[in-house]
Amino acid sequence: MHSIKDIRKNFENFKKLIKLRNVNLDFENILSLDEKNRNLIQEKESLEMEKKNISKNKDEKLFAKSKEISSKIDDLNSEQSLIKNQLNNILSSIPNIPLADVPHGINEKDNKEIQKIGDVNKFNFKPKSHYEIGEKLNMLDFDLATKTTGSRFVFVKDKLASLERAISNFMIDIHTKINGYTEISPPLMVTDDTMFGTGQLPKFENDQFEIKFDEKEGRKFLIPTAEVILTNMVKNQIINLNSLPIRVVASTPCFRKEAGSYGKDTKGMIRQHQFYKVELVSIVENDKCLDELERMTKSATMILDKLKLPYRKIILSTGDMGFSAEKTYDIEVWLPSEEKYREISSCSSCGTFQARRMKARYKNKDNVTDFVGTLNGSGLAVGRTLIAILENYQTEDGSVLIPDVLKPYMDNIDKISIN
Repeated sequence: MHSIKDIRKNFENFKKLIKLRNVNLDFENILSLDEKNRNLIQEKESLEMEKKNISKNKDEKLFAKSKEISSKIDDLNSEQSLIKNQLNNILSSIPNIPLADVPHGINEKDNKEIQKIGDVNKFNFKPKSHYEIGEKLNMLDFDLATKTTGSRFVFVKDKLASLERAISNFMIDIHTKINGYTEISPPLMVTDDTMFGTGQLPKFENDQFEIKFDEKEGRKFLIPTAEVILTNMVKNQIINLNSLPIRVVASTPCFRKEAGSYGKDTKGMIRQHQFYKVELVSIVENDKCLDELERMTKSATMILDKLKLPYRKIILSTGDMGFSAEKTYDIEVWLPSEEKYREISSCSSCGTFQARRMKARYKNKDNVTDFVGTLNGSGLAVGRTLIAILENYQTEDGSVLIPDVLKPYMDNIDKISIN
C-alpha cells in the first residue's frame, strides 16, 4: 500500500509510474481527499485545543459552549472518518510501482525473454497431451472429479499420485538442503486482514474461496497460494536485524476461482480450482530485494535443471505483473503437445509494498525502524511440473519415463506403464 505522504511529495513521478501499470485512476481526487482529510484534522485539533482551554478556565458560563464544541468535534470525527476510509480504499487498490528495468507494456505480449535453457526433445512420433497420457494410463480422471466436485478438478491415481507426491518431496528437499529455506507446514485458511496484507483483498476478492465460518470468528478464506500465509508470519512485528534474511518454503494445496479465465485451458490440469504448489518466501532488508530476487529465481530454476526439463526465463512487463510486484521473472517450461512454453513459476520482488500493508518492520543498521522487503516465488507449481514430466518424458507406447532425480522417491522404478 502506498503512503499518501510519499504520493504528495512526489506526485508527478507517482502519476507517471502508476500509469505504466495501465490503471485508470483519478489522481486529482486522491489529492482532493487528502487535502480534505488534513483540513478536517486541523479543524478538529483547533476545536480540541479550544475545549481544553475552556476546561482549564472552569467558567460555568462557558460550559454550554464546551458542549457545542464537543458536538462539532463529533461531527468532524464522523466526516473525517468517512473521508479517510474513501482515501484508504483507493490507496489499497493501487498496484505497486514498477522498477526502472521492468519493460513497459500492456499485457503478456510485451514480456521480454531473457534466456532459454535446455534442448527441446525431438520426438519421432506425435507427442500426446498430459491429459491424453494420464487418461490412457487410467491415472487421471477428470470425469469422476466433475461428478463428485465440479469442473476444473481431477482425481490423480496410482503411480501418478505417487509421482505427484515425489515431485513435491523432491522440491522441498532441494530447497531445504541446498537452497537454505526452512520448511513450514502452515494453516490453509487465513483471515481477511491477512489477505489484505499481501494484496489479495480488496481488489481480487472475486477470485477467492471464502469459508462460511462462525460469524464471531470474522471472515476466513482458503489460501490462493502459500505466499499469503508465509509472508504474513511477520505482520505487525518489528524484526531483529540479526534475524534477516528469513527464507521459508511450504508445499500446500492452493485454491482459486480463476475468475475471468473462463474458456482458457479448460482441458487438463493447467488451470484448476485446486492445485499443489511449493512456495518460496523471503523477508529481507529492503535494499537487498533485487539480489534476493536473483537468488530465489535460481532456486526455482535449479529444480528444472535437475529434472532436465527445457525452460525459458522472461521478465514481465508493467502490464502483466502481479498487483503487489515491483519486478517479476516468470519461468516457463516447454510442453511438447502445445509446442510452446507455459508458466511453471513466477518469482517477484514486492519491495516494501506488502510490508506497509502488514506493518512488518525492522531496525536497520542505523537503528532506524524501516519496512522489510518481501519476495515470493513458486518453487515450483507441482501440477504443472507433473504435466511437464508426462509430456517431455513420454514414450511412443504411452509409458512415462521417471527422471533420474525422482527415482529414489518412486521405489527406483524406471517408468510408469499402462497396467
